[in-house]
Parts: sequence; C-alpha cells; structure tokens
Amino acid sequence: MIKLKSYLIFLLAWCAFSCAKTTTPNGTNPASSHSALGGHLQYANPFMGTAPFNDPKTIGYAPPKDWRGVWAGLVFPGSSLPNAMVQLSPITEFHTGAGYDYEDSVIYAFAHTNKGHWNLCHLPVLPVTGTATTAAGYSSRFAKATEKASPGFYGVTLQKYEVQVELTSTLRCGFHRYRYRQPEDRRIVFKLGQSNERVSNWNIEKAGEAAVQGFQETGRQTVYFYGVLSENLQDLDVQGKGTKDGLAVLRLPAGGNKPVELRMGISFVSVENAKQNVEQEIGSRSFEQVRQQAEKAWENLLSKVEVKGGTAKQKQLFYSCLYRSFLWPALRSDLNGEYRDVKGNVVKADFSYYTEPSLWDTYRNKDLLIGMLTPQVTTDIIKSMQDVGHKTGFLPTFFHGDHASALIVGSYQRGITNFDVKDAYQLMLRNANLEGGARPHIAEYIQKGYISTTEVSNPEVETKDKAGVSKTLEYAFDDYAVAQLAKILNDTTTYRVMMTRSKNYKNLFDPGTKFMRGRLADGSWVKPFDPQYPYYEYMYREANAWQVSFFAPHDMPGLVALYGGPQPFEAKLDSLFTVPWNPSHIARNVSGFIGQYCHGNQPDHETPFSYYFIGKPEKSQRRLDEIMDRFYGMGKDGLGYSGMDDAGEMSAWYVFSSTGLYPYSAADAKYLVSVPLFDEVSWKADNGTVFTVKKAGNGRTLKTIKVNGKTTQGYFVDHALFRTGGRLEVSTN
Repeated sequence: MIKLKSYLIFLLAWCAFSCAKTTTPNGTNPASSHSALGGHLQYANPFMGTAPFNDPKTIGYAPPKDWRGVWAGLVFPGSSLPNAMVQLSPITEFHTGAGYDYEDSVIYAFAHTNKGHWNLCHLPVLPVTGTATTAAGYSSRFAKATEKASPGFYGVTLQKYEVQVELTSTLRCGFHRYRYRQPEDRRIVFKLGQSNERVSNWNIEKAGEAAVQGFQETGRQTVYFYGVLSENLQDLDVQGKGTKDGLAVLRLPAGGNKPVELRMGISFVSVENAKQNVEQEIGSRSFEQVRQQAEKAWENLLSKVEVKGGTAKQKQLFYSCLYRSFLWPALRSDLNGEYRDVKGNVVKADFSYYTEPSLWDTYRNKDLLIGMLTPQVTTDIIKSMQDVGHKTGFLPTFFHGDHASALIVGSYQRGITNFDVKDAYQLMLRNANLEGGARPHIAEYIQKGYISTTEVSNPEVETKDKAGVSKTLEYAFDDYAVAQLAKILNDTTTYRVMMTRSKNYKNLFDPGTKFMRGRLADGSWVKPFDPQYPYYEYMYREANAWQVSFFAPHDMPGLVALYGGPQPFEAKLDSLFTVPWNPSHIARNVSGFIGQYCHGNQPDHETPFSYYFIGKPEKSQRRLDEIMDRFYGMGKDGLGYSGMDDAGEMSAWYVFSSTGLYPYSAADAKYLVSVPLFDEVSWKADNGTVFTVKKAGNGRTLKTIKVNGKTTQGYFVDHALFRTGGRLEVSTN
C-alpha cells in the first residue's frame, strides 16, 4: 500500500511538473517554464545561448569532424541570482565551456558554480537509485519536455532514476528538491573528484544525523560546503577519498515518500562560513519561498529597463540577454564579510568581494551596464580590484589588455564615486608604466610606440607570439582612459603623456595596405601578410587584420584620417562587410561572419558603428539590424548565439544595440544613438528618475535626435540623462 501511494504521488507530481505551460522564443520545442511567469520574467529564457552552433553556412566554414561545432554561447541554464556566488546548473559534459549543451540528452550532475569558461563547475551532486562502479556510471538520460528553466529556477526529470529534480538558489546557497519514484533505494551522489578544473583533493563527512560537510580543492581554489538534508542519513559511503575518480554516496532510509530537500551552503573561506551561509540565507524557508525570493530579485532588476513594442522574439531576446548580462562577476565574500584574497589569506571587509570581471570581453559594454542598473555592485567590483592591486602591486587584468582602467574611469564619470579614486589612479599608473604587471611588453611599447612581432616564416592560427598589434591598439585605448582620470584629478603632465601615447595605434597602420599590421623590432612590416588569416596570438589576438583595423574608439577622427578621409574610409569599411570569408581559414572562436566582420568574437564589436564617424549612420543601422536579426536566437530551437557569450558581453551588445544606445568608448560617459528595435525604452535609475528613449516613425533610418524636445547636433548623448531623467526622441524615415 505504501509503494502504491508513493507511486501515485510521484506520478501526479511528475505530470504537473512535465505538463506545465512552456514555450521557447520561437514557440516550438517546449523547454522553459518562463512563459508561465508574470512580469518581465516571462520573457527571460535561461536556455538562450545554450544551443550548439554547427551550421557551416552560418559559421563561415565547415568545422573539422573532431570538433563539436564551434564555441558558441557556452552558457548555463541553471539557477542563480544576479552576480551570485552560486550558479546551480546541470552538467551534460565536464570540461566544456559551461558544462552544458542544449543538444545533449544525458545529465551527469548538478554543479554549484559556473561561468562558461572551462573552469568552475564545483561540487557536482546527483540524485540516483541503485549503484554504479564509477562516477561516470552515475548519469541519466532526460527528456527535453521535462526540462524547464526561468530566472532563479531549473527543473528536469532523470529518466534512468525516475527522479524529478527542482533547483533554486540564494546568493551563496543551492536548494535541491528531489522526488523519487523508488522510495526504497534513494541515494545522492557527490562527485567531488570532478569539476571543470583539475581536482587535487576533496573530503566529505557527516556533520550530524542529517548534514554533511567538506571541501573540493583544485589548483585554483578550494570550495567548502555544508549540506543539510530534510531526512536523516542512513549511511555515507566514501569511495576513493581525495582522488579524481572518487565519489561519495549518501544513502537515505527506505520508504520515504516525501520530497527530499538538500540545502547546500558554499564558501571559499571555510566550512563554518558555508554553514552560516546556509543557516541564515535559507534556514527553515521552504523551496517555494526561496524560489519566490529569487524571482523577486530578478524581477526587480529586469524591470529597471521597460521596453514597449517590437516583436515577441525581440522582447524575449532583449530580456534573456539582459538576464544573461548579470551573472558574472561572481560574489566571493560570505555573509560575515570574509573572503579569501588573491594571496590566499582570509580577509574581512565592509564591502562585497567579487571575482574580477572578464575585462577583455566585457569592458566594452557589459561592465558599464552593471554600473548603470546596479551601481553598488560596480562600486564593490572596483574595490575588489583595488584589493588585488594592493596585494600584487597591479590592478587585475583578464586575458589581454589593461581594461580595468576603462571600467574604473568610465564608471567614475557615470557617477560611481564611492571608492578611493586617487588610490585607484596610482594603481592604474603602475599598470600603465611598470613591466611585470598587467601590461606585458609595456617597456617596449613605451620605447618604440608599438609592440613588435617576431618574424615567422609560415605562421599558423595557433602560432604564439606577443599579439603585438592587438596589444598596441588596446594599450593605446587604455592610455586614453588613464588620461581621462588624470585630467579629472588635475594631473596635467600625466594627461599629456597619456594622450600622446593614446595615438600609438597609428604606428601599426600600414598606409600601403590600409591595415593594422605587425612590425618587426627594426620597424619593417611583417611578411608574409594575409589580412584574412586569423591568429590566436601571433600578430593579432583571436582576429585577423580586417577585424582589428577599425579599432580606435577613443580617436575615430584620427583613424579616418589615416585612411585618407571619409571616402576611402567608407570604401574600406564597405569591403569589411562584403569581402567573403575564406572557408579554409578556421579558428574555433572566430565565427559568424558578414564578409570579414566577425560577430562571434569581441575584437570588432564596435566596428558596425564606424559609419557614424563619416556621417553615414544609415549604413551602420543596416548592419546593426542584420546582426541582431541573424546572430541571436539562431537555429531550429531559436536558442543559438554566433559565438561565446563571454560572461555576458555578447548579450550586453544586444541589450544596448536594441535599445538604441551604445557605449562606443567605454572610458567616456557617452552613448552613440541608433534606431531602437522598440517603440519606447524606459531606464529607471536607483534615485527614481526615468530616462525614456522614444522612437518616432516606422523607418530604420536615423533622421533627427532630440533631447528633452531640443534637436541635438551629432550622434552622442551624455550619461547625465540617466541620472537626471529626461526624454530622447529618435526620429526615423
């Protein structure tokens, strides 16, 4: 009788879960319960960006057979709060970007951290029945019809184990709820030997009748956990303790017919802090209460930008991209204020400590978007970077360039000033002038005015060198950013020096080919030279000559002059979008082309706006509309991106471009005005003011720009409008 009752309860719950009203952006293949929600959450689909990118016609080349498509999206669909410590998400394949691909049909675990950059995915957990001989043996197929996600929630049914899984989260905790059809053989497997990083050690132990605690150590960091179960443990079987192939199996008493709940607090400091996090952030709250709190947090954020008009797909893309823009950087300090600093020491602070932003990708748009809608988060991100600077001598960078300077200066000019700006300035100067820190080859850059390229007879995609062209162009922009803060702080000497250095991009412009081109140490041009050939880090960083040759966001008039004036510049820019991509040129993260323009990676994301600087905004608009239409919501499921989201940059590009405002130079508090996709966009500031962008007319060609009823000259508007409120009217024909 007990078995029959349990079985009926499971079937009813499973049916209710699986049959919920669901849609995807294109209205097919139900995959998300977001449409059942109200407010702005109904438009935000966490599956956006998870689909594979494998159509050669769209990619621009046929990927080799041993590739699984190209690096597209690489985002996770699981539960997280804005900029949280926890991202609780399914793993369909370890050691991939986000551990998840929409086309997969097997789940190996649910991990507690994520980003989409081949790291994290800590503390994998999986509810099971029965036993397996290896960690990989514990896995289950799942049906897409049972998989659902919305901001702050993820759910799926594991077919092999007949377990319905529901996940939600707080800032520092994951909340699991499992409904087992087989109440006699309920187990929970902790795959602590696995993550997207190499695990060097781990431990788990009982912490009472219904709790476990432990840690997972990798070469990068140690994550501690404290998990509280809704039922007492019958047994804890630890296999291969501390090894990469090891795991732990938690066995629950037979006969239980209630959902099993696991409240899991994590910390990068200690088990004690993980315990405090879960006791205070979740405590005795129910799953529904925690989920509702998560949904409220997201609704409060997403509602700060209100769009009217546009198509259903455009609105779903907009709020999905806005959602995706606020998942990184991730919180790293605990409820008690403690965090582990860059030196590995435990520190207690009066601000929230965050991971460093993915600056090479996100400085150009997403980091500014965070500051526009959540200025306190950006304040704490800057303080976190200063903390790293104090411990290492340099502000942190990410991957390439020195774009902490642009983030700090751009934020300061946008009114985010509650940090020690003079201290930040001194750290910026160290970055800009001292070898051994954030700017490799800075001594050569200062001496020569460029970073040289080593002569190689037959360089290939993965030939390693300094990426000297890309570094020179980016350092020149970073110098401009430093100069802007020097000017604000009345450091006239430094301002002049840095403004002079900001012109260094000109030193790599080859007037003969009209491309930014590598130079040898003796000043001669690199040969051979194929402007279409992409490099990971030879002359260029993940780009070819076409894709970097229009990058001077701080000095576009100077760049236009290098080309010989508006007409030659326009002709070259036209060619960028019309010279076909050579399908024999294959680089995994260079994909999604319009001619030579690549939207699948960041280096040329400013380029479509370049026509503005020769008075041809209508040509920019045609390209912007084409990019938004072609490269977002792609594929048969309408869930694909043309390249990696890279911690939200790809998403933030759509957010800005679709609303008609783009931060063309991240170091300046101005926005380039384009034609919005929507009839009206309202931005709500924390001080209660509202800045509204109104599109007048049904055309897509920019005619006039009015600010508070007055026609403005030029194409830029100042960030002050977001602070004071006002109205921007974009007239079209």
